[in-house]
Amino acid sequence: MADNFLQQVMEESGQPVNLCYQCRKCSAGCPMVDEFDFPPNMVMRMIQLGQRDELLKSRAIWMCVSCETCGSRCPNEIRIAPIMDSLRAQCINEGVTPADPVTVALHSSFINSIKTFGRIHEATMLMAYKWKSKNFTSDIDVGLKLFLKGKIPLMPKKSKNMAKIKEIFKEAGK
Repeated sequence: MADNFLQQVMEESGQPVNLCYQCRKCSAGCPMVDEFDFPPNMVMRMIQLGQRDELLKSRAIWMCVSCETCGSRCPNEIRIAPIMDSLRAQCINEGVTPADPVTVALHSSFINSIKTFGRIHEATMLMAYKWKSKNFTSDIDVGLKLFLKGKIPLMPKKSKNMAKIKEIFKEAGK
C-alpha cells in the first residue's frame, strides 16, 4: 500500500519523493508552515509511509501557496509544490472531504476565476468563495475599503491568451 501511494505521487508530480531524507530544510523555510497541520517534511514522510488517508484529509496540502521556497532549499532538489498539486487533485478526483472545507472553497474559487478569465477577477472570485463558504459578512469592512480604493474592479478583463490558458488546464486535466 505504501509503495503504491509513493509511486502514484511520484508519477503524478514528477518528483523523487523517495529521495527525501528528512533534513527539514523545506519546513524551516516554508512561509506557511504555521498554517499546516503537518509541516512539509512530514508530508514527505507520510507519503513514503503510505499514510494516504490521513494526508488527503489534512489542511497542509491546501495551505501550500506553491512559492517553491521548499524546492530551492532542498539538497535533493525535490519540489514540494507539484507534490501538493498531485495530492489536491487526488482529493478532488476521489471526493475526499478535507479537514477544512473553507480552504478548499477558496482554492476552487481561485482556479475557476483563472479558468473563466485567464487571471484572477477578485470580485467574482470573492463572491464565489463567500457563497461556497457561507461566510458572507466576516470581512465586509475590508472588502468595502478595497473596492472604494479601486482594488476590486467590478468588470472582469479576460486574458488575451485564453486559448493558451484553456490548453494549460486541459493538459493539467482540470
